[in-house]
This record gives sequence, structure tokens and C-alpha cells, in this order.
Amino acid sequence: MHYVILGAAESGVGAALLAQAKGHTVFVSDRGPIQPRYQQKLAQAGIRFEENQHTLEEVLKADEVVKSPGIPKKAPVIQALRAQGTPIISEIELAGRYTQAKCIGITGTNGKTTTTLLTYHLLKEAGLNVGLAGNVGYSLAEQVVENAHDYYVVELSSFQLDDTYEFQPWISVLLNITPDHLDRYGYSLEQYAQAKLRITQRQDSEQYFVYNADDENIQRYFPAALRPVIQLPFSLHRRPDFQLAGYYTREDCLCTNLVPGLGLDGEEVSVANSPLIGQHNRQNILAAVLCARIAGLSAEQIEAGLATFRNADHRLQPVGEINEVKFINDSKATNVEAAWYALDGIRQPIIWIAGGTDKGNDYSTLVPLAASRVKALVCLGVDNEKLKASFSGVVPHLEETQSVVTAVRRAAALAAPGDVVLLSPACASFDLFRNYEDRGRQFTAAVAELAANPTTKEAFG
Repeated sequence: MHYVILGAAESGVGAALLAQAKGHTVFVSDRGPIQPRYQQKLAQAGIRFEENQHTLEEVLKADEVVKSPGIPKKAPVIQALRAQGTPIISEIELAGRYTQAKCIGITGTNGKTTTTLLTYHLLKEAGLNVGLAGNVGYSLAEQVVENAHDYYVVELSSFQLDDTYEFQPWISVLLNITPDHLDRYGYSLEQYAQAKLRITQRQDSEQYFVYNADDENIQRYFPAALRPVIQLPFSLHRRPDFQLAGYYTREDCLCTNLVPGLGLDGEEVSVANSPLIGQHNRQNILAAVLCARIAGLSAEQIEAGLATFRNADHRLQPVGEINEVKFINDSKATNVEAAWYALDGIRQPIIWIAGGTDKGNDYSTLVPLAASRVKALVCLGVDNEKLKASFSGVVPHLEETQSVVTAVRRAAALAAPGDVVLLSPACASFDLFRNYEDRGRQFTAAVAELAANPTTKEAFG
């Protein structure tokens, strides 16, 4: 077959290498510039490519197209392919055709990366031969070229799932469904939910679906009675209306039961030594522990792995302590839901740094938490009017700045020993920063600078 790969970043280049390794001819096309390292990979493999354009004549020669997750369905090149009936798939779909390894696919609006990294860590620490792939930044297809792993833990966005058809994960995980990326789904929550639920579409009675029983949208859109998959719901609490596979028996201990409903006693797992903060991370831990239990890990192996896990940067990441005030970088919280989890999960008084590019946010769900936990709000953005209107009169003190250094110093000046300074913006970063990573790094650097010169705090008091 002749494959055309649209997009030449991690997933596209991985797909090109796999397609060629399986004997197909390949042409790669990217509308923008291709990074030098990806050009080098393609050139070394002898794969033809173009950048800064899609030559329609070349693209339309494809027997099948592998599309980058970032390309929307309404793009002209996709419309042209659809018009002539060319099949369009994702890198994940292609990779799934060529591996017999057991795939653990993890999706959800929030918490995907943490849960994926934790699941991978637990399995790897227990000695399983496991690979890490997907939306965390590693191509599944490229790893399948060597196919050196028995298991893959794969983070899957809705965009990656859109073009899957036969992909069949051994375990699928759905953490939550909240409004996000609705511009790609006709501003329909149902369409977005159905994209997430594609993760289960080919699963059968020998495979597992781990999902959050506390999430109303999952309950609403998942046709539980119609699916043959082994369903393992989890909850933060024991619930009489569900036969739960996982739930907390107390704050630092959870119970798992892979055959719920048979009246058998579950196995308890202590999470007391986990460094993860917040209610949403308690859900992420439940999901990861259930995956580990399905993979055969003991409670002792899981507890040991939980204690040594370190999360990805910018996700409720402790980045310093100055004068008994903790500083937490949650720059990845680019929507209201993620900020809610952060505010809900921190028990100490909070000096909250928020703001950025508003994505049509409704802050009303944050008001009760802000009223009970936030001592001061420092708005960090070009346009802070909506934040100010939402929280003026709700928090005791509110001010604004366009400097992350000033935000950190003012937050430190407003904090007392035992407080937490929390960067959890609830907004995109593009007004003042390149991306959320840039925002988080600048925040972390400002904290480090203040820690090196703590007397600077008084100057901003």
C-alpha cells in the first residue's frame, strides 16, 4: 500500500517509520516546518517528505492516510481526501495493527498524563517489560517497529481517538468527561464524549474498562448495558448503587476488587506514601492501581511504586518552600475544572495566582472554594476583568500584575507561615507566555530567585 502521513512531528514520523518497516511506500507532508531531528529520522530512513505545504496531487495518491491529531476534520486537505473516499486513520490505529502487546489506553479530560505516568511507573518498578507512549510525547508506532515490550501504557487524547476504528486496548481507562476542545466537536458535549468513548468501541468480554463512577457525563453517555467489556468502576467513596472495583476505605487507603458483585473481600492498598496532592489525584491513583492489579501486581509492589513516583512537571508540583510557605506549580491547570481540583485538594490557606487567556470560562464553580480557602488572589494576565468580577468580594484581597516575578513576590508577601502559594491559572497561557510549560518554568524560576534572596519579600510587603 501507499501511505501518506499528514504531520511530521512525533506521531507522524513514528507512523511513517512503522509503515515503511512493514513494507509500504510512504510520503510525509507537513503544512508547517519540520523540526531538524524529525527531518533527520525521515532522511535516514529514505522516506520522502515535504514541509510548509500539502501538495494535493501527492496527498491524493494515498491508499490510506495517517493524520496528525492536531489537524481538524474541516481542514481542506482532509475534505479533499474524504471527497474521494480515502481512508484516514490515526497513528494509534496503525500501531495497533502491528503489535500483540497488551495496551493500557488512558483518556479523560483531566488527569491523563499523571495516570499514564503512574501506571507506567508501577508496572516498570514491578519488573514488567513495559513501554510508555501516546500523548505523553512518545510515538507508539515507532516503538512498535521494534515491538520490544510486552505492555504499553498509552495516553490518548480525544483527537487521537477520533481516527481509531479497530484499536483494541487490553485495558481502557476513562477518568472524566468535562467540556474542553468543544470547538473541534461542533460545540457539542455529546460529540466530545463519544470521541472519548471510542476507546471502548472494539473491546470484548476478555478486556477491561476502568472508569470513574463519580463522573456524571460518563454515566450519561456510556451505554453500560450494551457493552460486553469487563466493567470496573471506581469511586472516592463506597456506593450502594455501584458494584465498585475500587474505592477508598479511608483517606490513605483504598480497596480493590477485580470481581465486584460476588461478595468477595477486596484487597487493601495503602496510599499513605504517595506524593500526589488533591482529590483528582486520589481518582488518578485509583485508576492506576486498578490497572496494576489487573496486570498482576501485589499490594506490596503497588505501595512500593507509589512511594517512589514523581509526577510530570507543572501538575501540582511542589517547587519550593520559603519561610514555611509552600509554593506549588499547577500551570497545567488551563481550565476551570483543573483549577477546581487544585483548590479542593489543598487544605491549607491559599494565596492563589490565576489568570491568562480566558476560554469562555465560567468561574462560578470555583466561588465556594475560593470563599472558604483563598486568602488572596493575584491575577496574572493581560485582561483580568472577568476574574476580578467573579472573585471581588469573594476573597479578602485581590490584585493584578502582568509579571510572574511580581506575582510570586506579592504572593509571598501576602502569605503567612503554613500557607500555600498556588499557581493554578484556570486559563490558557498565551497572553504572556509561549505555553503552560513556559509559564510554569518562569514561576519556578521566580520562586528559586526569591528563595535565594528571601529579604526581597519584605520589599513587596
